[in-house]
Amino acid sequence: RFKKTLRFADSKFSCPPCICDCPPPFSLVKIAPYCGRNDPDLKQEMEKQFVDLLTEELELQEAVAEEHARHMNITFGEAKWVASQYQREAEKCIAATETCEGAREKAEALLIKERKLTTTREHRAREMGWEGE
Repeated sequence: RFKKTLRFADSKFSCPPCICDCPPPFSLVKIAPYCGRNDPDLKQEMEKQFVDLLTEELELQEAVAEEHARHMNITFGEAKWVASQYQREAEKCIAATETCEGAREKAEALLIKERKLTTTREHRAREMGWEGE
């Protein structure tokens, strides 16, 4: 964003440059001169200007955000794949249920037909003298 702002600084819509008598930005060394004197890494960090520290912090936050977005994209892709697998399994179950339902209806129709046939045969047998059980 900062670079974009600098890019538009020359445009006709930009404000005139500020005229101010501001002191130069402080480094951490000027604020706490004895902090980290014995540690070279800490001393190097302490000598950085405040703007450099902010820039570094923004870059770190951007890297973390990019890693978070990458992780979310991977997780989203995995979720889509799992949902697709569940959908396929559901379609198999639906097809199996329809097959079973068709077989049940066919068996029910055959049972009704068999009961009618049994009733007819039993009626004929009684007419011929069978007394039953």
